Amino acid sequence: MAPITITALVLFAFTYLLMLVSEKYRPYIAVGSAMIFIILGITSSFYADSQFFVFAEGRFNYGFIAALGEIDWNVILMIAGIMGTVSLFIESKMPQLMSDILISKMPNVKWIIFSLSLFAGIVSAFVDNVATVIMIAPVALACCKKMKISPVSSIICIAISSNLQGAATLVGDTTSILLAEEANLDFSDFFVSNGKPGIFWVVEAGAVVSAIIILFMFRNAKRRIKFDARTQVEDKFPTLLLIGTVVALIAVSFVPYQPELTNGIICIGFFLIGVMRELLVKKNKKNAQKAFTQIDSYTLVMLIGLFVVLGGIRNAGVIDVIAQAITKLGAGSPLLVFTIIVWMSVILSSVIDNIPYTATMLSIVPVIAGDIGIEPTLLYYGLLCGATLGGNLTPIGSSANIAAIGILHKEGYYVKAKVFMKYGVPFTLAAVATCYALIWLIWKP
Repeated sequence: MAPITITALVLFAFTYLLMLVSEKYRPYIAVGSAMIFIILGITSSFYADSQFFVFAEGRFNYGFIAALGEIDWNVILMIAGIMGTVSLFIESKMPQLMSDILISKMPNVKWIIFSLSLFAGIVSAFVDNVATVIMIAPVALACCKKMKISPVSSIICIAISSNLQGAATLVGDTTSILLAEEANLDFSDFFVSNGKPGIFWVVEAGAVVSAIIILFMFRNAKRRIKFDARTQVEDKFPTLLLIGTVVALIAVSFVPYQPELTNGIICIGFFLIGVMRELLVKKNKKNAQKAFTQIDSYTLVMLIGLFVVLGGIRNAGVIDVIAQAITKLGAGSPLLVFTIIVWMSVILSSVIDNIPYTATMLSIVPVIAGDIGIEPTLLYYGLLCGATLGGNLTPIGSSANIAAIGILHKEGYYVKAKVFMKYGVPFTLAAVATCYALIWLIWKP
């Protein structure tokens, strides 16, 4: 490897290590690492004759302009817009009402936990996973308080179910958005792609199998519950905004040659409509301000930094080195390479955030696919499956899990890793095994 490739690889590994052990400072670490890559690129232009900055394909030219070009602003706008609209949706209390109606139909605790988990999965297919947990967890807490039982198991099941279904649609999770941008997929491609069933149906099959696991784990929870009061919803407009966002994303997916920022502008547009209504019609400045504060700057800043970092390692040749290593390990076999990517993603995503991992691997997958002579779709879906579901193995494997643990902590419940894994491990293995088999059967070369 060239010196700059080794330098970039070491810097990238160090960045990941710091992000793993310093959750609170991840955005700062990502931005700091991005700045180092830019400084390396600028410095190389001043010392063009230095062998340190030269590798086989040319010089490491990576300044501010090149770095800005690596940031996918469509992804940033989509995430920000959806988060803002979800904030208004939560404030309207519509999710709580929907949960109340669902729970009132259930005969006992087992079916309440099952229905909440299932409902969380359905919602998270169209809404951010963390927002889904925050929306539905309060209902589970209320039920558990009435029954005088611990809410730990129900909140964990809500979190892991939302993580699973987040991979089902383009707007369900950040990892899906990243995949759609990299693989040039639109909303409809998640349902039908090149005449074959899309990832949506694979995820739903995994959901069915994992739902059976949940029913088995709670087979003895047969205590009955009476649910009297229902949440009152006076404002249905935020619900219409969220539906409008999804419908618009579906509709525009059929429009050819659309501008790169189309999806981002749609998401931001619907959010701004909601904010303007809060200000001008409802005269509620507090809600409008709150909607902006609920946009997760932590995730957005981290993504911006990582886009720049990933651009840096791509320019330094690191992506090619990693791709060649996986290809060599897979011995040129599509099945073996697919298997490595799926289960490596499961393991790594259980201990590191799946957003930076997915963003990194999405740059590597096309290179691997080219090396073994196949279309990258099989590997893309395997990556999405492993990276999204692997987060369910541990309490720190996904942002939704962390949010769920935080909610329980506020209620005075401290969840140990082994308690979380009691539910997360069987759920994850059942779902991943199902998705792994179906993706191969549908998309094998």
